Amino acid sequence: MWQYISKFLYILEDRQKALGFLTVAIFLTSILETVGIGLIGPFIALASQPTFINENRWLNWVYEFFGFTSVNQFVVAVAVVILVIFYSKTFFSFKVREYIFLFGLSHQGELQARLLDSYLRMPYSFHLKNNTAFLIQSIVNETDTFCNGTLLQLLNSLVNLVMMFALVGLLLVTDALATLVISVALFLAFALVVHFRKKLSAWGKTASVSKAEMIRIINHGLGGLKETRVIGCEPYFEKQLTHQAHYYADACSSLMSFGMVPRLLIEAMVITFILGLASVSLVTGRDTNSLVATLSVFGVVAIRLMPVATQLTSSLTKLRSSAYVVDKLHFDLKEIERFEGKLARRKRQQQQDIGQNKLVTLPFSQKVELRHVSFQYEGAKEQALNQVSLTLRKGESIAFIGKSGAGKTTLVDVILGLLPPQSGDIQVDQQSIYSDLRGWQNLIGYIPQSIFLIDDTLERNIAFGVVDEQIDLERLWQSIKAAQLSDLIERMPEGIKTRIGERGVCLSGGQRQRIGIARALYHEREILVLDEATSALDNETEQLVTEAIRSLSGEKTMIIIAHRLSTVEHCDRIYLMEQGQIIRSGSYREVVLGEEISSIS
Repeated sequence: MWQYISKFLYILEDRQKALGFLTVAIFLTSILETVGIGLIGPFIALASQPTFINENRWLNWVYEFFGFTSVNQFVVAVAVVILVIFYSKTFFSFKVREYIFLFGLSHQGELQARLLDSYLRMPYSFHLKNNTAFLIQSIVNETDTFCNGTLLQLLNSLVNLVMMFALVGLLLVTDALATLVISVALFLAFALVVHFRKKLSAWGKTASVSKAEMIRIINHGLGGLKETRVIGCEPYFEKQLTHQAHYYADACSSLMSFGMVPRLLIEAMVITFILGLASVSLVTGRDTNSLVATLSVFGVVAIRLMPVATQLTSSLTKLRSSAYVVDKLHFDLKEIERFEGKLARRKRQQQQDIGQNKLVTLPFSQKVELRHVSFQYEGAKEQALNQVSLTLRKGESIAFIGKSGAGKTTLVDVILGLLPPQSGDIQVDQQSIYSDLRGWQNLIGYIPQSIFLIDDTLERNIAFGVVDEQIDLERLWQSIKAAQLSDLIERMPEGIKTRIGERGVCLSGGQRQRIGIARALYHEREILVLDEATSALDNETEQLVTEAIRSLSGEKTMIIIAHRLSTVEHCDRIYLMEQGQIIRSGSYREVVLGEEISSIS
């Protein structure tokens, strides 16, 4: 239990003070409501038997102190006081509940932003091991489950628990024996929740896992829509989704059905108790006035206690069913915390750069050096890179060629700073890039085989990640011209304001690649990394993209990975890779043509 609370408070982070304030407000509201209900019994007894004023020394003191001249005036005054207390209680209860909702839902937004920001900044190796669907599940659904199924339910449970104890205390003062009987009914309802706690937790976890699986299946089906349609495998994805939806429906229906049981049980036992108390009292000849006062208090308390007890058991049910999410979010946030200091520094620097509309980069005026760089993927038996060394001078163009699995893409990922090498170093002008990785990455423009495009305008896709107010139109048009996109813009119905569809579905492959080049140029990156940027294009389109790339030779420093050797003829130096090592380097004639000549001979 204490471990659960510790994890819960850790997830709340800096909102613990607000939680303390809220707890105090809950206690005060509960006390106010109990006092109001507690006055109903004496008021009914007073209204039905005015001589009670003379018999009770406290009522007699109040009567004389305020100078009442008649019993009726006093009864009316007591009624007004009770109404004031009730209306005050109603107002404060509303404000407390409103603050609870605001507290929970605002924290959900903060938690989602915190997770997204941290996931985006986590090491690339983290994303290699984690499916995007499960990260989306954590950001969207798990935060919702935590805030609505844990945080709000815990606060509601606290409200109802305090209220229940206060009401039971009031009943205890009114009639101890009757209170003992009604307490047994409440105990049975809560014992039911405790007995099924493991089942509730299992049902909640099943619902969460099946929901994440549904997101993953939908991503797969819609993400590869062309292949899905051509192959005709729609039934495959439909069957998978139906299977997971069945699991989800079973778990959720079990949770919802169980949630009704405590309420039905409490209602039946409370009604049985009130009718039984009245019947037994009448049979045993109990004083009618006393019975009326007692039943009045018990009746009002029962009306208030039934929803309180029902809501409490319902909240406890939801808390048990969502218990897994506290462990999951705690684990994720702890994993993130290992990198949090580094992430926080990067985030602060980026926010400063954005605020000043500038990028802080490492100085680069001479060369980039890779010194004995080695890398091995987690769980792999062999190294993906083995003692790779090379020098890239400013303004040069180099290319990596070789068969699939030779280590070209891994080497580029290491150069991009996405994968940290196990040994060796990368230096720019004699300074290690790992001394300021963000500053190094601010030098690089990355153009992959498949350009990531958002479902937005051409303008926002080129000035990717820049808010509209800060887009430099002069620089935008310069990058469009350099990437040979001017003709495309002229043909677009709304020019640079034209929406290009999800993943650039309205564009050809060559147009998407040139947008990627324009994006890198707009962000004024000194080093361009092209990872198989033309391999998926036809010959004519490839030539257009290659011309756009060649026009940048000498102006930009370029690193190119290519399968098609025609795209690297213009490079100053070619590196042939095999099994994670550079086995040959030199000019295009020395490496590529030399390979062809030796194979012929």
